[in-house]
Amino acid sequence: MKSIKNTVISGKKVLIRVDFNVPIDEHQNIVDDTRIQAVLPTLKYALDHNAILIIASHMGRPRGKVVPELSLAPVARRLARRLDKEVIMATDCIGTDVEKIVSKMNAGDILLLENLRFYPEEQNNDDEFAKKLAKLCDVYVNDAFAVSHRFHASVVAITKYAPLSVAGFLLQKELNYFEKAMAEPKRPLVAIIGGLKVSSKLGALENMLNHVDKIIIGGAMANTFLKSTGCNIGKSKVEEKLVDVAGAIIKKAAKNGIKLYLPVDAKVASQFDSKADVKVVPVQEIPAEWMALDIGPATSLLYSEVLQDAKTIIWNGPMGVFEMDAFSRGTIDMANKVAESYAMTIVGGGDTDVVLHRTGISDMITYISTGGGAFLTLLEGKSLPAVIALNNI
Repeated sequence: MKSIKNTVISGKKVLIRVDFNVPIDEHQNIVDDTRIQAVLPTLKYALDHNAILIIASHMGRPRGKVVPELSLAPVARRLARRLDKEVIMATDCIGTDVEKIVSKMNAGDILLLENLRFYPEEQNNDDEFAKKLAKLCDVYVNDAFAVSHRFHASVVAITKYAPLSVAGFLLQKELNYFEKAMAEPKRPLVAIIGGLKVSSKLGALENMLNHVDKIIIGGAMANTFLKSTGCNIGKSKVEEKLVDVAGAIIKKAAKNGIKLYLPVDAKVASQFDSKADVKVVPVQEIPAEWMALDIGPATSLLYSEVLQDAKTIIWNGPMGVFEMDAFSRGTIDMANKVAESYAMTIVGGGDTDVVLHRTGISDMITYISTGGGAFLTLLEGKSLPAVIALNNI
């Protein structure tokens, strides 16, 4: 895979695909610009090497229609502040008007294209749409790890039509850190897998059984595992069709000599409500009409001890319904324990990232991935379509 660092870009039109899908409030203010900051090294490198900089991204889910609230205009303003340079905001991402703007640009100029997903062709990996994007540049750079698991025109099809396609620094950094964690990790390697559904993490769990030394299970998905062991988990969320699958994973882990840890107690509530009655009980004693919404203090202590000798930690998914303060303690405790460990720590997944930034300990994590879906795809042992596209040219 070629890198922008080994590419002549001086005086050339360089189209960099980034992920500026940042959270925006009802007043069109950016709440968190972590993803903007993550690609600044690549953008600054292009500017320092006298490139004509064209930036492409998506925002939200406009479903192939123009949605003014999902314009990238707020991003253009924030990017201008971060780079301390003027950023031209295009009214479209393809077409003659955009081509005219590009034709008048000089080295060091910056153009941000409008939301790629205003066109359904983007998510359909449409060749004609990709050709129109490629027409804008001499060099295409993929620095959008977070969407590299998608078969989208701006990360896959475009590589067939751009004169030259290479990887940006963020994409390379993401792949390198994951390689360090999975290919030749310092052991013990501990995987912490949480979140809502076993089904969404099933591929990752099965692949982890070939790599890790320990697995910690948390979140609502732990309920399905607990039920497979015979626990009565009340009205807690369970994927009934995957109870047997969860049991098989427990057995396979034991067969492979992998230690798999499940919650031993839970914070339960009478209903899914932050104002509901709450108590902590052993997992064997969850009341029939109650539901588990967070791991309990004994489980937090157990998981902390599991991490004591870890040399590499990979974490994806919260331990409970962290959005509600009453059920956030388990995830916050886990975040602190991961941050305080002496291991190389890699964290991925939107929810998990939110927790780290909310607790103010993100600087204590070795690497925080910018991509939830892409990170999970790698955890499943699969290759990213966009990376395959770059490698095949």
